[in-house]
Amino acid sequence: MNSSRELLGASGLRLSFGLTTALDGASIVVQPGEIVALMGPSGAGKSTLLHCLAGILRPDDGEVWFDGERLDTMSDRARSAHRLRRFGFVFQFGDLVPELTLRENVLLPLRLLRAGSDALDRAAELLDTLEIDRVADRLAAEVAGGEAQRAAVARALAHQPAVIFADEPTGALDSVSGEVVLSTLIRLARQHGSSVILVTHDNRVAAHADREVVMRDGRLAAGVAA
Repeated sequence: MNSSRELLGASGLRLSFGLTTALDGASIVVQPGEIVALMGPSGAGKSTLLHCLAGILRPDDGEVWFDGERLDTMSDRARSAHRLRRFGFVFQFGDLVPELTLRENVLLPLRLLRAGSDALDRAAELLDTLEIDRVADRLAAEVAGGEAQRAAVARALAHQPAVIFADEPTGALDSVSGEVVLSTLIRLARQHGSSVILVTHDNRVAAHADREVVMRDGRLAAGVAA
């Protein structure tokens, strides 16, 4: 059972893909506004845990809760609504819609939520803050990787989500661009009071977090407070 201070958490998660065990009793708790770095070697289950916490995957066993509600027992429609309204996502390669401009990509969650007349102003503010306003009307397929990833950060923040899930958000960038993208993501998340779950294998990236947790073999490593 989660306390009133816990925003997001999981207990005893187990999930297998065929004969491969991805999660083997993983448990974690995230507080409101907390930045948590989820570390571990490749194949440890980091991304699988993130996807369960976000309601993208449903575990075979265990519990996932968000804001006092069980997420894992919700219908697909209800979990999709949570992802749209309360969660933001930044993936390694941005996953922008290539046929849309950067501005249109940032506007996507706002338009899906029927955000109203201030949506354009909100998108413009984020594009300016992330210093990509000069390329805002170029197609996502035509801009540099660092610019596309900044647009992905803007899209994730556009609707001021409670939680941002960032899976290796700088993994495809050079060190300079990666540092800019990550520091901006963390700064804006803190300004908005958003929690961040940050999957990484890079200690320099993890150093931006309030807390680091390490996964091995589908569970939080022994001796690591979750």
